Amino acid sequence: MLRGLIALAAIALCAWPQWAAAPAGSHLGDEWLRDRIVRLQASAEPENRMLVVDIDESSLARQPWPWPRARIADMVEILLAGGARGVALDILQEKPADAAGDARLAVLATHAPLVLAQMFDYLPRPLPLQGGQLGGGTPQAAPQGAVPASGYIGNHAGLAGARHIGNIGVQTDADGVLRHVPMQTWYAGRSYPTLSRALLACCSGAPLPAGAPGPLRIPYARSWEAYDVAKAADLLAGKVPPDFIQGRLVLIGSSSLSIGDRIATPLHASTAGLLVHAALLGAQLDAQAGLAPRPWPGRWLALLFTLSVVFFLSYTLPRLSAAANTALLAGSSVLWLSLAYAIAPHDPDFAPAAPLLSNLFLLAVAVPFHWQLAQQRSRQLLGTLRQYVAKAVVDELLRSDLKDPLAPRLLQVTTLIADMEGYTSQVESLSLEEASRLTTDFLDCLTRPVLEQQGTLDKYTGDGLVAFWGAPLPNADHADLALDAARAILREVAQFSRLRAARGLPPLRVRIGIESGEAMAGDYGTSFRSIYTAVGDSVNTASRLEQAARDYPYDVIIGEGTVCRSRRHRFLPLGERQLRGKGKPIKLYTLETTA
Repeated sequence: MLRGLIALAAIALCAWPQWAAAPAGSHLGDEWLRDRIVRLQASAEPENRMLVVDIDESSLARQPWPWPRARIADMVEILLAGGARGVALDILQEKPADAAGDARLAVLATHAPLVLAQMFDYLPRPLPLQGGQLGGGTPQAAPQGAVPASGYIGNHAGLAGARHIGNIGVQTDADGVLRHVPMQTWYAGRSYPTLSRALLACCSGAPLPAGAPGPLRIPYARSWEAYDVAKAADLLAGKVPPDFIQGRLVLIGSSSLSIGDRIATPLHASTAGLLVHAALLGAQLDAQAGLAPRPWPGRWLALLFTLSVVFFLSYTLPRLSAAANTALLAGSSVLWLSLAYAIAPHDPDFAPAAPLLSNLFLLAVAVPFHWQLAQQRSRQLLGTLRQYVAKAVVDELLRSDLKDPLAPRLLQVTTLIADMEGYTSQVESLSLEEASRLTTDFLDCLTRPVLEQQGTLDKYTGDGLVAFWGAPLPNADHADLALDAARAILREVAQFSRLRAARGLPPLRVRIGIESGEAMAGDYGTSFRSIYTAVGDSVNTASRLEQAARDYPYDVIIGEGTVCRSRRHRFLPLGERQLRGKGKPIKLYTLETTA
């Protein structure tokens, strides 16, 4: 359940920024990433369809700002005489200046392909901004996709008759970077185009089709170096050849810091406002020529990518280590960055950082969660292991420097095999529940001493068990520990038998075979199931000794290997005996105090 919720949360973190109607600038992580992509993809390939006339610092050194309107009119006339298709002024003219210059500009704005500028304000203010006189625009009862404005700064009344006027007003995002421009602005029942759109309409002679509603993401496809730039002073001095002007659309403005028409864009922290209009103009020219990037479903591609990552990690998280899953998430993030780089020019609206946010969530939540589950499973497995191996042995095993402590190794071990004598006759008259209880209680008598003496429980054999000492960790006292366990088993079974006798039940007897020697101890099995066990001749001998106990009045029969390795016990020899599977007789012993 919790795994599913984590997966859904990761998917939601990708989907929400893609389709949420959030205020501009609320996804600054996406914008930061997109800005870097824009900066890397900005091309320096020459843009020959337009010319930028820059009133730069060197031009202002010859004539300080503000310039006489006659000087601006001179530039327009030179450009039009040189064959320019149209000219747009990125300059506000709110107040009248020299009368002759204003008159010349008014004539040019009325009869020539000249676009004047006016600025709209989009911020709500207690006192709306209103300066100069608005011009142009088309009647429109409602915004209908245009961006509503709260105020304006227009030109002086002498330029009110201009046929073409474009908006140069913008609103930056919350971080102060200009990424969007309203292509159409709605104010007081009229719709007004942006400067670049007005310039295209001026040259085409017909209104352009309506674009996408709302602000348009500015396609900064080219760097400043890609545009042909003429200094205003050189233009006025006749140093710009006519073939540099012929057939081009012209933008006139300033990159000068002293005038202050600079703004932060994805391309640079301080970009000339002219470049914004040039980028918009170039994008519209590309669209007219069929050169604009084909649209891609970036939102769906981002969501599909995150779904793929979530699905893939649902397989790897429970199977690989936390480090491996972290590396996979890092690799998928790098892969997404390359995909986002390719998608960005084709979809201006998708959120490129959203899949990275999902990956970060998976790294911060899913990886630790599955690591915790793995730790929990490890603790459960250790708990299970402690049912078969003494706690002290398990703890020592965890502290050991063995790379694979359960791998099969040749070790000196002592094997103890015990079971109940006459088990069938004991349970044949009992109910299934009573037989089960008897078996469980008897196995408790066998198991408890084994684990208390640091033995490894190999397996249960119905009414008995197989245990060994000396593995998985070597132990020089393996023979004596096994013998100590045998004594404890005898005491446990004797006490259990007395309790049964007090209830009128038949007594019990345990048979035990013990032998020491080399054996291969380790984790054996297949890919389906494995078990930690010991195999070898000494193990087989212990089994034969347990079977031989039925022929002796002693409960514990011990082989020569254990007697030779014991340092704390005394033994009673029982003579020699030929055991099944042995080539020659071997000497048998029992504990001296066992009767």
